[in-house]
Amino acid sequence: MFVDRARIVIKAGDGGDGAVSFHREKYVAAGGPDGGDGGKGGDVVFQVDDNFSTLIDFRYKRKYVAERGENGSARNCTGKSAPPLIIKVPRGTVIRDAATGRIMADMSTDEPKVLAKGGRGGKGNVHFATSTRQIPKFAKPGFPGESFEVTLELKLLADVGLVGYPNVGKSTLISVVSAAKPKIANYHFTTLTPVLGVVRLDEERSFVMADIPGLIEGAGDGVGLGHEFLRHVERCRLIVHVVDVSGIEGRDPKSDFEIINAELAKFNEDLAKRPQIVAANKSDMATEEQIADFKAYIEEKGIPFFCISAATTQGTAELINKVSGVLETLPPIREFEPEPIPQEELDEMAGAGKRFEIEVEDDIYYVEAPWIEPIMRTVDPEDYSSLQYFQRVLINSGIIAKLEEMGIQEGDTVNLEGFEFDFVY
Repeated sequence: MFVDRARIVIKAGDGGDGAVSFHREKYVAAGGPDGGDGGKGGDVVFQVDDNFSTLIDFRYKRKYVAERGENGSARNCTGKSAPPLIIKVPRGTVIRDAATGRIMADMSTDEPKVLAKGGRGGKGNVHFATSTRQIPKFAKPGFPGESFEVTLELKLLADVGLVGYPNVGKSTLISVVSAAKPKIANYHFTTLTPVLGVVRLDEERSFVMADIPGLIEGAGDGVGLGHEFLRHVERCRLIVHVVDVSGIEGRDPKSDFEIINAELAKFNEDLAKRPQIVAANKSDMATEEQIADFKAYIEEKGIPFFCISAATTQGTAELINKVSGVLETLPPIREFEPEPIPQEELDEMAGAGKRFEIEVEDDIYYVEAPWIEPIMRTVDPEDYSSLQYFQRVLINSGIIAKLEEMGIQEGDTVNLEGFEFDFVY
């Protein structure tokens, strides 16, 4: 099965928590704090693997989570950082943020790309010792790793794209000029998936040709198979437009040419401006008048015209030589540049880190703030300095101000993510 679109969730590993520990050794009095820092969480890294040709594996596994960093430990030992999670994709995969459509990476080169960064480890209690606070019984939790829902979209890396109506001979053409062996039959939509073939002119010159499944009128609106595979033409530097010049199926080659170009423009206006070569196929079954009329029509538009018969290989060598010559004048295959995160999204991400909600029920103030849970894990409620640290977190996040705004009184009960305490000024 050829699968060229998938939607998955990626989650980098959280950082490990800092440790609360005190140096204890015989004959060493008041050793002081020695809690180490937590390790870094694992990154999510995408890597091209040429052994993959589709995204079918992502249909069966949709969530990828990297390992969490290890917690710090005594004797100032830093927790071990988690290894990166490597996700292998076929070459040509474009990764987008599912929420915004922003391009995050184009996997067209061998360079691995970090899409979600692991969280930093939390600081151990050794960092919080001061002259007035010599036994800190709290540490910092690890920072959460980045998380995204992303879409994967495979856009084939080909120099030349063969486009045209079904059954005009595209599969036959790619089979005689390359080593590709597509299924060939005399009925519409024989080709159900894009086919890649390497065309070699000599030891030093070659290019990649893609046979795109047949387009029909309305393909740009999702009719037929064309809509599913038009994305694979987007990277092509040159389009070879194959047209049945014989008209044996009752269609007019001029009309076919205009309809297919209109569908390309409807999908992406840039495609209609891409350099084209017209290959008038099945010329062995056409009359001289038909060929001459269509040739004059195409050359009037300034487009190179070649009369071929893919079935008998007539004219195919001349066509391939022309294609090679044109490719030498064109820029390399297009790569999609990653798009920066908009400022509005950055502002929203910054604010989301300390977001909370407060509801009052039966005179209890319920505070919902998931981000505070890891902080609570490192706080010792029996230690005054630890509670002071926790109070500063509540003040700096705006929770205390919001409670006062809602009319909380001293002695009222606050439920903070399941932890209940009496409010005091």
